[in-house]
Amino acid sequence: MAYSIGQVADQLGVSIDTIRYYDKSGLLPFVQRNSIGRRTFTDNDVHLMRTIVCLKNAGVPVAEIATFIELRLKGDETLSDRYQLLKTHEQALQQQITDLQDTMSYLKFKEWYYQTATEAGHEDIHFVPGTNEVQPDLDQEYDQHLKATGQLEELARFANVKDYRLRRR
Repeated sequence: MAYSIGQVADQLGVSIDTIRYYDKSGLLPFVQRNSIGRRTFTDNDVHLMRTIVCLKNAGVPVAEIATFIELRLKGDETLSDRYQLLKTHEQALQQQITDLQDTMSYLKFKEWYYQTATEAGHEDIHFVPGTNEVQPDLDQEYDQHLKATGQLEELARFANVKDYRLRRR
């Protein structure tokens, strides 16, 4: 079946301008044009376009996506190279996911901090008495809150965040 650029944009959840940008960037050498110069996409083209969109969403630079497409068009002798490229970016993406989860865990800690301060009507409950310095063991109080509320996955994640902060010192 043949698809227009608009149909492909709808299928992939991207704009027509995005597809045109990919084409101008050299990512779509496989796409044919009809007799009046309009792009026509096959099912296989759409499949390859999904790969391009996925790589772009994973943060892969356009130049590396172009390399992947070139390798794909060369055929089976590049299978290992394509696999390695994907594995490399999978590892980078997994690190980004981990970093975002750690950031979310720390934000949840700060939410708890401000929720408890708001409930108390003042922030002093988290300060060393007579100062405006946060209690050095406040994270242990938060750990107890997580245990008491059964948030054991969050407790494990927060422990990783604390361990990371200690390793960086």
